[in-house]
Amino acid sequence: MFSRKAEGAHATAPLYPPLGAFDSGFLQVDGLHALYYEQSGNPKGVPIVFLHGGPGAGAQDKHRQFFDPDHYRIVIFDQRGAGRSTPHGELKDNTTGHLVADMESLREHLGIGRWHLFGGSWGSTLALAYAIAHPGRVLSMTLRGIFLMRQSEIDYFLRGMRNIFPEAWEAFVSPLDDGERKDLLSSYYKRLTHADEKIRLAAAEKWSGYESACLRLIPEPYDPALTTQTPEAAAYTLSIARLECHYFIHSRFDPDDYLLKNIGRIRNIPCVIVQGRYDIVCPPVTAYDLHKAWPEAQFIIVPDAGHSSSEPGTVRELVAATNGFRTIKA
Repeated sequence: MFSRKAEGAHATAPLYPPLGAFDSGFLQVDGLHALYYEQSGNPKGVPIVFLHGGPGAGAQDKHRQFFDPDHYRIVIFDQRGAGRSTPHGELKDNTTGHLVADMESLREHLGIGRWHLFGGSWGSTLALAYAIAHPGRVLSMTLRGIFLMRQSEIDYFLRGMRNIFPEAWEAFVSPLDDGERKDLLSSYYKRLTHADEKIRLAAAEKWSGYESACLRLIPEPYDPALTTQTPEAAAYTLSIARLECHYFIHSRFDPDDYLLKNIGRIRNIPCVIVQGRYDIVCPPVTAYDLHKAWPEAQFIIVPDAGHSSSEPGTVRELVAATNGFRTIKA
């Protein structure tokens, strides 16, 4: 499909109204991990699954609002170690392969034959990995803020964002001495897995604060201390920092460009790629690489958006994509 720039990005974001879940529970996927899941919208509707970012971010009630509740059976779940899934922040047996298998277990548990995939940032990574492994189970894909987990992207996250947000990067590396700064990823991993909870939380606050400061086209006032001010906030901050760092080290693809090399398996699946022009966390070059490998997918650049899924132009394009896929039968 063609690529285009989004238009009218200043329009009001057309999210659907808030709604509650009609079903929720936990799915024990192995001897250690149990996934929280929920369903909302139309119980007899066409299934669509929301894949949250991070890894480790977890899903939120507002994520239900990207989808037409009269048409879709909306499935949301927290990935291993994230959100309400247990054990929280757990790194053992937590890889991309495990998450792909978990999605299949959840699909089967819910009695779903085929479903639409919706994922942004790390959620786009997981959506691509799942679709490549199980292309026959996928009706369509809506992807945002593309991340392919290549070494170049990880290097950029750790050092490249400094070019745009130097003050955020300085705060990020401030706890590390000169020796530790030579290998930011390993240094942070040691701190995020330290036996002392205070050291873990301090590192998580800096990691999450760095990423959060770079999310939007127009940055919002941000107080890193708020990320650990309550037990709930601290748990969220720790899980996203630990799991992102863990995945960057221990759950890489082989080869590095595995997802791009295997796009041929899914090029027949309808797909919309939505990318903020000024996305600093997952810059447009990655989405463009995916677009070149998958020319059939519709590629949409939102001209006044960063990485956040809540920026008006991005929201509008994501909702338009899921609305457009209502013509696809399960």
